[in-house]
Amino acid sequence: MPKKGGKKGTEEERMLKAKAEEESGKIKEDVLTQFLKDKLQKEERNSKVNLHKLNQLWRVNLRQTRAAELRNDFAILSQTFERVVDCKDNVIKLLVCDLNEAEQQSALAHRSHLQCVDRLLDVQKSRIATIESHWNTSIKELSTECNTDREHILNQHQQDIEYLEAGTFAIEQHYTEIESEARQDYQSSRDDIKNRDIEEKHTLRIQMEGKVDKLWQQFQEEQQKYTEATEDRQIAFNSLRATDQLNAQEADLQMRHMQKLQATINALRSHLSSSQREYEASANDLRLECEDVGEKVQQLRAKLSSAQAADRTQLANHTMYSNNTIKKLQDIIGKGEMLLRVADVCRKLETEHEKVLPFYTSSLTAEELSQEKAHAMEAMSEELAQTMMDYTDLEKFWQRYNKVRLERLCLEREKKVLRWENQQLRILLKQYLDGISVSDEILKQQNSLLMLSSPLLQTSPPLKTQTHTDKTVIEAAYVGQQTLQRRHT
Repeated sequence: MPKKGGKKGTEEERMLKAKAEEESGKIKEDVLTQFLKDKLQKEERNSKVNLHKLNQLWRVNLRQTRAAELRNDFAILSQTFERVVDCKDNVIKLLVCDLNEAEQQSALAHRSHLQCVDRLLDVQKSRIATIESHWNTSIKELSTECNTDREHILNQHQQDIEYLEAGTFAIEQHYTEIESEARQDYQSSRDDIKNRDIEEKHTLRIQMEGKVDKLWQQFQEEQQKYTEATEDRQIAFNSLRATDQLNAQEADLQMRHMQKLQATINALRSHLSSSQREYEASANDLRLECEDVGEKVQQLRAKLSSAQAADRTQLANHTMYSNNTIKKLQDIIGKGEMLLRVADVCRKLETEHEKVLPFYTSSLTAEELSQEKAHAMEAMSEELAQTMMDYTDLEKFWQRYNKVRLERLCLEREKKVLRWENQQLRILLKQYLDGISVSDEILKQQNSLLMLSSPLLQTSPPLKTQTHTDKTVIEAAYVGQQTLQRRHT
């Protein structure tokens, strides 16, 4: 018995220990999780603070680098601006000189014009004086002639007025007498016609009144006889007409009712037949539409699959093309940047004359220019014309390019000449030094100081140096035009 109690005690103790261990483990886990959470929050705060510090430092560095870049850009822009301002100042000076010359020329032209105007005014004044004197004399002559003609016309007019007044008075008297006689005749004839009309009207009225009275009496007698003869028949006719109207109304009602019934029957039959036909037609249409829809669905599936395949291939092609274009554009951008750098270097090496006048004047004569224009005006195809139009914007560039090539060739030629002169001077110096110094080797050679007649030193460059090949420089636009014409031909 005591053994069993001991076992139970040990089991309970174990259970208690296990529970205590579990509770302590849970407490440790909670503490550990809380510690980790606090540590995580602290790390997050520290990371935010460090990130903020890094951003601030990075911004400061970026601002410094950007400020340096902007200062460099500002320096470059200020240099370019100063260069442009210098060019503009030179151009302004040239234009001011041209303007002064033009003002002087305009002043000279204005003076000469004023002198010519003064001379013309003197001539015009003398001419106007002569014309005015002639005009005054002619006016006096015309005024005297006009006065004499006016007096003659007034006298003639007065005589004509007196003659016309006498004639009008005589004509008025004659026509007043004729008018009074005609008025008396008209009045007498009017009175006669009026009296005759009154008498005829009175006689006609008497005759018509007698005829109307006789006709009215005859009408009254005939009407009385007719009413007496047809009175019984009129009564029977009225009764029959009333019955006939009643029968006709009933027949009309029955006929209308029959027509309505027949119309409804026909309408129902036609509606039934039309509805059957419509149902059959709609069923057939639905079958056909279902078949068409099935075919269209199959076609659309096939088109969709083919379109997807085409889109895949097109997408692959577009990606390839885009990669190629990106590479080409990068190459072009690199070339452009290189050209800009070279252009900046060349601009720094330009002279003042080249800055003011960057393009040279044509070295062709007037005949050569006319021949070139005539050659350019020749008939050419549309492709050639389009290509020529595409290259027109590069004409100024090719001018400067050809100018640079010509200057380069001239410098190379001058370099060759200077090299040859240097070589000749070296030979002369060597001969002079050999003549001054005395040695066995020098005595063995020909010496100009020890010989009475020595061969003359070459005063011209050797054949190898003289026979240099002259390069002909041709404009690129002309070469492009010739190549295009050859391709088209």
